[in-house]
Order: sequence, then structure tokens, then C-alpha cells
Amino acid sequence: MKNNITKAFGLLFFPLLISAEIDEGFVRITPSELDWIQRESGTSYVVLAGDPQSDGLYIQRNKFPPGAFSRPHHHDQDRFVTVISGVWYTGTGDDFDPDNTVPLGPGSYMKHPAGGIHFDGAKEGEVIVEIRGMGPVRTTFVE
Repeated sequence: MKNNITKAFGLLFFPLLISAEIDEGFVRITPSELDWIQRESGTSYVVLAGDPQSDGLYIQRNKFPPGAFSRPHHHDQDRFVTVISGVWYTGTGDDFDPDNTVPLGPGSYMKHPAGGIHFDGAKEGEVIVEIRGMGPVRTTFVE
């Protein structure tokens, strides 16, 4: 009898325990709460989830001020990029030529395949992109 009461008690409160676990896992971040890390290049980044240098999924945002471009490089893992704001100029190949890039506006998407050489940045205005991938990821610049 005691065992049946314990089971009934557990079944009665089980949904509440699951609900409490789910509620504790939510994360909300507003743009004003982002703590951007400045790079020497003038660009900056913030990691929203995970860690690009560790195993597993990561989500990172990169910010390019007007005129800032990355130099040709590639990654050892696929990366999936969505433009959050501004117009992001994207080029492929090891010939750095910002005048020969494809503009992508807010909501646009680009996949950087593992090993695919590319460069990207901003021209007239600030650009923010969100990058998703699996870590650890290594970036190699082309000389």
C-alpha cells in the first residue's frame, strides 16, 4: 500500500519537477547586455553559447565596423553564418579583393565549408553576423 501511495505521489508531482528543470534552462540576452571582445583588427565578437575551442555546438556573433575585413582564411569545421544587421560583403578564394565580393543583407545565410578559403567584412556601415558551428574549430590564415 505504501509503495502505491509513493508511486501516486511521484506521478502527481513528476510534471512539476520537469517544468522546474525546463524553466531553469532558459537564457535571455538583450543586445545591450552583450559583452563584446575587441580584436586587434578592429572587429569584435561575443560567444552566446558553447565555446568554439571546446567540443560541441557554439554560437558566436562577430561585429565588423565600417571598412573592416578579415583576410583570406579557412576553418577546419563547417560554419553556418546568418547576417543579423548591416550588409556583409563576402568573398571566396585566397585573392583578397574587397571590390569583388557578394553583398548579403539582414537575414541572409552563408555556409563556410571546412577548408573553404574566404574573407568577409563591412564597407559603408557596421555589420553583425551570427556564426554557428561545432567546436573545437581552428582558423588558418592564408599567407
